[in-house]
Order: sequence, then C-alpha cells, then structure tokens
Amino acid sequence: MKFWEISEGLQIAFTAIKANKLRSMLTTLGIVIGIVSVTLMATAIEGLNRWLDESVSKIGADVLYVQKMPWFSGNEWWRLRNRKDLTLEQANALERQVSLVSVVSPFAGSRSDVRRNDKVVEGILVAGVDEKYYEVSGMAPEFGRFISAEDAEGARPVVVLGYDVADKLFLHQNAIDQQVKIRGESYRVIGVLEKQGSFLGMSLDNRVLIPIKKSFNVFGGKQWVTISAKVAPGVNIDDAKEEIRGIMRKVRHVKPGDDDDFAINQQELMTRTFDSIAVVIYGIGLFITGMSLFVGAIGIMNIMFVSVTERTKEIGIRKAIGAKRRTILFQFLIEAATLCLIGGIIGIAVAFPISFVINEFLPTAMPLSVVAVSLIVSATVGLISGILPANKASKLDPVDALRYE
Repeated sequence: MKFWEISEGLQIAFTAIKANKLRSMLTTLGIVIGIVSVTLMATAIEGLNRWLDESVSKIGADVLYVQKMPWFSGNEWWRLRNRKDLTLEQANALERQVSLVSVVSPFAGSRSDVRRNDKVVEGILVAGVDEKYYEVSGMAPEFGRFISAEDAEGARPVVVLGYDVADKLFLHQNAIDQQVKIRGESYRVIGVLEKQGSFLGMSLDNRVLIPIKKSFNVFGGKQWVTISAKVAPGVNIDDAKEEIRGIMRKVRHVKPGDDDDFAINQQELMTRTFDSIAVVIYGIGLFITGMSLFVGAIGIMNIMFVSVTERTKEIGIRKAIGAKRRTILFQFLIEAATLCLIGGIIGIAVAFPISFVINEFLPTAMPLSVVAVSLIVSATVGLISGILPANKASKLDPVDALRYE
C-alpha cells in the first residue's frame, strides 16, 4: 500500500463522513456507548489495582499478623467470634520462643474520644504499642519522636498523634509537649505521625498511639490484640508462619487434632481475595462492553453497506480509470475505522468526567494506556465491521457499477 493511496483513502473517508454528519453521528452512538463502557471498566480496574497495591504496601509483604479472626471469614464469622482473645502474655511468649522472626510487636486497640481544652475528636482508635511497632508498621513521626522502650515499660502517659488528630486539635500549631486527654487522663504529646492516607477505605491518620502497658491500665481487657511478626531476612515466610502457628497452638493450649483458635493473616491472603473480585469485575465489564461494541459494530456494518450502495457509480468510475481492488477495499475499511475512532474519541471524552464521579465511591485511574487501549479497540471494531462492505465494494464490476442508478 503506497502512501498516496493511504492519504487519498483518508481524504475520501473524511469527505464522506462530513457529507453525512447526522447519519455518522447516529452510527457512532453504539461505539460511543461501548467505548464509554470499556474505558470506565478499565479505569475502575486500574484504580482498584493501584489502590490495592498502595493498601497492601502499608501492611508489608514480610509481616505476619496473628489475630483472633481471619481478615476474610465470610459466613464463618458467627462461629469464629466466640474464640478467646489474644493476650499480651501470649505475645511475650511468642517473642521468647520464635526463631525465624526478627521483630514481634503487640498491638492493643480500643476507641475513645481525644480532647484538648474545648476541642474534641470522637471515636478515635487508641492503639497501645511498644517501641518495636515502628519497625513492623513503618509509621514514622513527622514531628517529635516515637514511643520508646522506657515509655512502653513504664506505662508513661505519653501519646503520638495521628496526622488528622493533631490537625483537628491543634490547627497546624506545634503539638509537641502539649497536653491532651483520653478517658479523663492527661497525656503529653511526644510526636505527630506523618500522613499515612487510608488502608481499605479506613483512614490511618485518625488514630493515636500510647504505650501498650498504659493502654491495658486504662482500657483493661476491652481491647482487641494483634501480634505483628516481621519475618527475618532470608527466611521463607511459610516456614515462619508454621513456626508461629506451632508456638501459638502451644501457648493457647490447643489440643492435637483441634482447629486453630486464631488466625495468621498476611498480604498474600488479601491479594488473592482482591484478585478474585477483579476477575468478577472483568467478567461483568467485558460482557457489557462486548454487547455494546457488538451493537455498535452492526450499526457501522449496516451504514457501510448503505454507503457502498449509494456510491456504486463512484466506485465504477474509479475502477474504470484504473483504481485497483485493494484501493477500493482500503477506502471503505479506513472509512469504517475512522467512524469508530471518532466514536472512540467521543467515548473517552464522555468517560473522563464520569470517572471523577465514580471516584467518589470507588477508586479510579485513567492512564494513557487505558486511552490507547480504548482507541485501539474502537479502530479494531471499525476494521472488523467494515470488512464485508469493503469486500463487496472492491468486487463490484466497473461496467455494472457505471450502469447503476
């Protein structure tokens, strides 16, 4: 195919589309709907993948979480909720006996209001942690310092504020060495955490950290305990998981043959669960997109057959003066592809603002790869739907075509 043939085919295609603006617009409507569907599906999946990667990165690939319940228990929740809570003593026993883990850090959580003078932030997660929690969580103070071993062991009344809590109580003022109240007791602010964002839709900045022994003094047993274990460098995570499982069964007095009365959660479990959700989203999205594009392709094919019939004499004249079959074939293929590309561009222009609305409920992202895929899909649909009409046009006999009225 020579360059002049391509250039001439494009010129004829745009002239034909321009001559029938309304018909071309109505013809591309099905493609527009299909491309809007495929683009929104791709932006939703891309957004979910990015959100999952960001969320999972916050919990660490080499950290295991020993908890009362698995992260995804489904219908088993009603039975598993009767399990005994984990305790600080069990965390200490695990730390003494485990060998394949570099850090063990207990976490005790409860909810309470945090006050400063007349300002109050309600229902904040108050997390009791030790100095090693910094290593397993990656939470670093933007101002001040983290809880020290002396703070944790001495149950000192000190607190590290989450970014949003500090912002609400101190309004961008320096919070270090200021006083806040939790459950009526005063705590000295020793640090403010860096902004963490959210994890699985929950803000990590609406929390405060206090020494773990202090949290047990204040909240008693009305807390949920998580034991975080960071796998040692070079150790297989499954080996570490089995060692932790054996130790926890022993310290929780689980009889041989009985099921575990605790869960060991890790990043891979979350990834597998969301992968299965993504497959469902892909399936539904592809079905809707496929149906829309199929309807659009039928419309393009029909209108191209009409176009061939209307321009039969033109085709005859072109063939009579030497136009080759491939030139006629390409002319109508490129016209069909151009129609679909126009529909694709309109579809992307419509989908882009809609994605911002969807982003209020689900994370979305529209990188250039999604735009490129949408345009390629629209052009491919145009080429496929234009094959039969273009083939018919290329096979017309020039004598019969010139006689057509």
